[in-house]
Amino acid sequence: QVQLVESGGGSVQAGGSLRLSCAASGFTFSTYRMGWFRQAPGEEREGVGVIYRDGSIKYTDSVKGRFTISKDNTKSTLYLEMSSLKPDDTAMYYCAADPRAPLAYGLHRAEYIHWGRGTQVTVSS
Repeated sequence: QVQLVESGGGSVQAGGSLRLSCAASGFTFSTYRMGWFRQAPGEEREGVGVIYRDGSIKYTDSVKGRFTISKDNTKSTLYLEMSSLKPDDTAMYYCAADPRAPLAYGLHRAEYIHWGRGTQVTVSS
């Protein structure tokens, strides 16, 4: 069965960096669209970025220039490099996978059928 396991979260001060990983199994990783999402308490789950099947990438505006998505198909692993972190980046971060073409940009939770359990990122000021 499909399994997504996030790791790398933690607590950092504002301006710091973290690297999240998402280990995938149970499907052909290179053929899936992969996304990173985050959800703060009391907020909706929002798309952070997506890497499409062709390798192209799209980010939500609030993380452009600070976050970088990448993947290693040989390791079936998705990454999210986060730098210049802000307190507003505090959230549970999730990776998601879907084999279909996106309905829109691939940044909405409804466009993914497989989810990990998340890893917490806390940024203090």
